[in-house]
Amino acid sequence: MRHWRWRRIIAVGALIALVLVVVGAAWYLQPQQTLPDADAALVPSATVAVDQSNGRITFTPTDGATTGFILYPGAKVPPKAYAPVARAIAEQGYLVVIPSMPLNLAVLGVDAALGVMESHPEITTWAVGGHSLGGAMAGQFVANHPDKAAGLVLWGAYSAADVSHTSAQSAVIYGTLDAGADQIASATSMALLPAGSAVTVIEGGNHANFGSYTGQPNDPPATIPREDQQAQAVAATVALLSKISAPI
Repeated sequence: MRHWRWRRIIAVGALIALVLVVVGAAWYLQPQQTLPDADAALVPSATVAVDQSNGRITFTPTDGATTGFILYPGAKVPPKAYAPVARAIAEQGYLVVIPSMPLNLAVLGVDAALGVMESHPEITTWAVGGHSLGGAMAGQFVANHPDKAAGLVLWGAYSAADVSHTSAQSAVIYGTLDAGADQIASATSMALLPAGSAVTVIEGGNHANFGSYTGQPNDPPATIPREDQQAQAVAATVALLSKISAPI
């Protein structure tokens, strides 16, 4: 009888622990809340078509494009949070695709870009990039498939892998108030990238404002409007896309 009681106590304790783990995981994986401008950017226009299917958001210039940009979202951030910046890049004549990630974690979908590329044979030149964890995993993708991407774009991020040996052009874009700015700009992180990487430092920018969502609690508030930070990120990204683009 005494052993039965102990087994019951252990079983109940294990069940409670399991419930706590599940509840904790559900809380941690709760997606960030997006802002109204994210939805507004999903409305098609005369210059940019918007498609939300196959687990992706695709922004296609109505005049066509030969260069594409695949944007990996940050951890726990829904893809549509990046709709305003993606649309602004597409307005400049580039296909932009934001793939959904399992549990909103790019680490679980490193090779998502492969499916995107297969779906767009009209694109002859690709850049892959991302925000935060998405940028780190974009770097891992380029390391895994050095022949697939001519460009790598890191928003508030550093590469998770050494891509210094690849021929990809790279751009690093971050805000001065990003809590990870020192690591992003460190010699160690920059050494993982090809020589001559373009670096854009956004004065007064923070970590979250590359996207349109409510943000992380440990992220210092930006001292410039979110729209300004995004405009600078778009300009730096378009500069890289223009550099790698094949003549039409």
